Amino acid sequence: MSAPMNHVVVTGAQGFVGQALVRRLLAEGLGGQPVSRLTLLDVGFDAPHADPRVRQLPGSIAEARLRAAAYEGGVDAVFHLASIPGGAAEKNYELGRQINLDATLGLLEDLRGVRTARGEAPRFVFASTIAVYGEHLPPEVTEATLPAPGLSYGAHKLAGEYLVADASRKGWCQGCSLRLPGVVARPGEGTGMLSAFMSLLFWRLAAGEALTVPVSAEGVAWWISVPTCVDNLLHAASVDPARLNPRRSYQMPVLRLTIAELVEALAERFGPDRRALVQYAPEPFIQKMFASYPPLHTPEALALGLRHDGTVAQLVERAMQT
Repeated sequence: MSAPMNHVVVTGAQGFVGQALVRRLLAEGLGGQPVSRLTLLDVGFDAPHADPRVRQLPGSIAEARLRAAAYEGGVDAVFHLASIPGGAAEKNYELGRQINLDATLGLLEDLRGVRTARGEAPRFVFASTIAVYGEHLPPEVTEATLPAPGLSYGAHKLAGEYLVADASRKGWCQGCSLRLPGVVARPGEGTGMLSAFMSLLFWRLAAGEALTVPVSAEGVAWWISVPTCVDNLLHAASVDPARLNPRRSYQMPVLRLTIAELVEALAERFGPDRRALVQYAPEPFIQKMFASYPPLHTPEALALGLRHDGTVAQLVERAMQT
């Protein structure tokens, strides 16, 4: 890039992936250039940020005034990570639609007329999800597999992908959507997230604590560590837009592992006694939605420069960096 990324906006900045992304932007910049202003949006922040480049805007991204304040002075790149997760969105449809769909459209429409420091349309990276594929998956998933969401969360995220592509066609932004798999290892209990067990496995076994998971040992999931996920988000914001496919949407490459394979890797890392700490109590819906994933082939994403963690040992190593 020929000019610094003067102003970057991150929604959902207080979240698991958001915090990791913010740290990387401040430390490394974007596209080889430093970030001089970073505006963070979330419903609230734990404390004021120590870096003078950071501006925190607490509130709902459904509020037009908050979005307008975020875009003041022009924007070079937007990372839209904010969402109401699947379980919470099913319990409160109105809130899920407001944040996962309506606010996404608002963020894109608000970019009309907003330009970068170079006078270009801003980059817009949208965090979509593998929930767009739904629960009835074919024997293998490719980049040509048609989505069929089984949750409102997935339906709204899929609609967001189309909105990003349309806004890019209109010249409001230079957008790219990335479908995120199970990103690990998220701290905490994962309240509202049906896939919380995926991260809890890391933290509970690292601490030597027992855990009952709602899937079988043979259950298969798609995995990526948060550092590798952030690598892909940053890459999507800096890759030449001319290289993007017409859909402007990509599935992040993943590691496909059984729960037993992950437990074995964690036992190798933290001690053989960890194997006995895991109990299995499969719940049919969670098993189908989060632990019944077929092989995934993403040559298009790999050719663009998106990556997975390489090996299960590297997944564990990188996931525990959080």
